[in-house]
Amino acid sequence: MAEHPAPQKNPPARGRGARGRRRDAHADSVVVIGLGRFGRALALELAEEDTEVLGIDHSAEVVQALSGSLTHVVSADSTKEEVLRQLGVHEFDRAVVAIGSNLEASILTASLLVSFGIPNVWAKATSEAQGRILTQLGVHHVVYPEHDMGQRVAHLVRGRMLDYIEFEDDFAMVKTSPPADVVGLTLGNSGVRTRHGVTVVAVKRPGEGFTYATADTVLEEGDTIIVAGRTRQTERFSELR
Repeated sequence: MAEHPAPQKNPPARGRGARGRRRDAHADSVVVIGLGRFGRALALELAEEDTEVLGIDHSAEVVQALSGSLTHVVSADSTKEEVLRQLGVHEFDRAVVAIGSNLEASILTASLLVSFGIPNVWAKATSEAQGRILTQLGVHHVVYPEHDMGQRVAHLVRGRMLDYIEFEDDFAMVKTSPPADVVGLTLGNSGVRTRHGVTVVAVKRPGEGFTYATADTVLEEGDTIIVAGRTRQTERFSELR
């Protein structure tokens, strides 16, 4: 698959911004290795936010498709230390290994990035076993895109949530609508926190933007609210009618 670099005897470095030129990294630059669905979406989103992105993939076809969309995009074998050094990858402060199912390439690439002393290395894992190995290698952040997205969508499907974000330590933020028993009351008088164990942090009126909620905020029918609290309590609150 396009996102899985495969070993070559003499790996080329082709594409915009390549040809062995070392690249000076700075605070707002990221290298993304593996430009499959996840890596491509990540790299393009970073570029959209004016982040300088060096994209690396084994497939010249993928590189050609992304030429002009990223700051630099090259075709190269990310499992080779000399290739990564030639591209200046060791100078970056942030790197993402977006290689998923090719376990060997993922591990070898992540190991090299860690050995370079890059302060923030992110890596995609498609299984708990792969995630454990990446963590043992010293990868700072292991992400499970498919698992996390499936879990998030499951929460949206089963309740009245409009959006859902879960953090570590059993904490979540939920975008939902206010239940009937708090409509028309100020948050200070509604007892939301004492009765439901959650905090309303922001409110959005129809046709307006979000504003911070205060004790004097009166929730109205048709409002959209952001609620924070323990995962199960935010779930229960979003299920109230």
